[in-house]
Amino acid sequence: MINAIINGIPVEVEKGTTILEAARQVNMKIPSLCLHKDLDPTGSCGICVVRIKNSPKMLRACCTAIEEKMDIITHDPDIVEIRKTVLELILSNHPNDCLSCGRNQNCELQSFAAEFGIKEEYFDKVIPPIEIDDSNKTIVLEPEKCIKCGRCVQVCQNLQNVWALSFADRGIKTRIAPAADFSMAESPCVSCGQCSAHCPVGAIYEYDETKVVWDALQDESKYCVVQIAPAVRVAIGEYFGMESGEIATKKLYTLLRRIGFEAVFDTNFAADLTIVEEGTEFIKRFTSDNSVLPLITSCCPAWVDFMEKYHHDMIPNFSTCKSPHEMLGALSKTYYAEKINIDPSKIFMVSIMPCTAKKFEIHRSKDMYASGQQDVDISLTTRELTRMIKQAGIDFENLPETEADLLLGEYSGAGTIFGATGGVMEAALRSVNYLVTGKCLENIELSQVRGLDGVKEAEIKVGEHNVRVAVAHGLGNVEYVINKIRDAREKNLEVPYHFVEVMACPGGCIGGGGQPRNVDNEVRKLRSAGLYKDDQKSKTRCSHENPYIQQLYKEFLGEPCGHKSHELLHLHYHPREKYAEYRGTENLT
Repeated sequence: MINAIINGIPVEVEKGTTILEAARQVNMKIPSLCLHKDLDPTGSCGICVVRIKNSPKMLRACCTAIEEKMDIITHDPDIVEIRKTVLELILSNHPNDCLSCGRNQNCELQSFAAEFGIKEEYFDKVIPPIEIDDSNKTIVLEPEKCIKCGRCVQVCQNLQNVWALSFADRGIKTRIAPAADFSMAESPCVSCGQCSAHCPVGAIYEYDETKVVWDALQDESKYCVVQIAPAVRVAIGEYFGMESGEIATKKLYTLLRRIGFEAVFDTNFAADLTIVEEGTEFIKRFTSDNSVLPLITSCCPAWVDFMEKYHHDMIPNFSTCKSPHEMLGALSKTYYAEKINIDPSKIFMVSIMPCTAKKFEIHRSKDMYASGQQDVDISLTTRELTRMIKQAGIDFENLPETEADLLLGEYSGAGTIFGATGGVMEAALRSVNYLVTGKCLENIELSQVRGLDGVKEAEIKVGEHNVRVAVAHGLGNVEYVINKIRDAREKNLEVPYHFVEVMACPGGCIGGGGQPRNVDNEVRKLRSAGLYKDDQKSKTRCSHENPYIQQLYKEFLGEPCGHKSHELLHLHYHPREKYAEYRGTENLT
């Protein structure tokens, strides 16, 4: 333990604690623009400076470990003036377009400028004109607004191991840019959106398609339907005064009808469907002598893109199941269209997702046109839906609760936990056990695959079999799992796992790139807890028990992994170049 003094207050902390962390223990807030709890401190912004008593030396509190008997001053007139000057210098290189910026009133730079009372400009503006890059139609890069904090670079390179972003040029010309100074579409970007989720300002944000949805809702020739992903219901309330993890499912159903959607579905229903299909696929592989194992889940489009670019030798291991929202999109324009006797071409399907990569997924290949047209027409992020709610003037927090359209809206507890890392694995094993043994697991809550450890490994008893599983979240953690599989193959050893789940974003979809910002592990835990609470209170907790899933197979699909299921609910994979032109609908593979 280290004993020191901060602003005259004794403090005892563990060795290695930074000055900034120690200051929090005595209720002192040291400002920082570059620091984020997910990332290593860099001291890039320089506004966290503090000084040692009786010394002119300034230290950056975010990356300086506190030492024995340090006597630290975090705030005095000189320090405050230095911080204010640093902010003024940053603002001299930043546009004054707050009113038209998507981060207005939710911008860390704007907040600090207000806190420090900056009302005048003392430095000349130096803003080199750099074009906005929206070439991949998922993530928009606006380099003029970049404050060079380095968060996005750290996330992309160190946390996600994608290396799509880096700094270009030097000195005052330093700017954020895609790798090799290509466009975002040409870069290795997998559209996970973690760069935008960690950016403190409006330099990186989701490609906005709310106007397209508003126009569709006003078009009388369109029959607009919508679905909401599991993770959206435990995060969107943060924008409206609700606690992180508070479940807002039935308020969302009401809201979406008031906005103008004809039918409201739930992606959780399709998560149940995915489990039945993927569970059946796993059992066929697991019980066959010549099948490729492990089976790797395919629900996350950023992970799928990452695999096709960096690990396409794993294509034979990938489940051929589409992600849940794509399955529901296909069913809305086939099964549902038949049920209500409507022309499928009139149906306009909107997905509300925690994810920016879904914007790419909906037109990634011809498989996404299984219904005869694009199965999902638009994918909006949680943040985009929030803007629509505010534009519509709806008092979200006080909305009454209603139900989804049950035909494609009823879900089990297993369907809702899809939104948390380990949730797909847990949901799958609940049903796999039943499909193998005819019985439910004695304890269906599998704590072995829950939590925020980057890689979780476990052995789960399924009947007489021991199923070895791995769960990885955050693309930077995937290498460990993939290399373990490769090493076993190269040495002709038994595979280390039978079943693997990967989610690109830390925490899974609850920490998705399109979710409310300012996320750390505490927020992720609260959101996950909300999903597990939703699971616990569900009438059914296993996907195969969902009566509307049973009805779907009886009336329409036939059997799991059958001919019709493969036509509508499964897909194919192709190796992709790390640097390739934007793959839009005009260039389908």
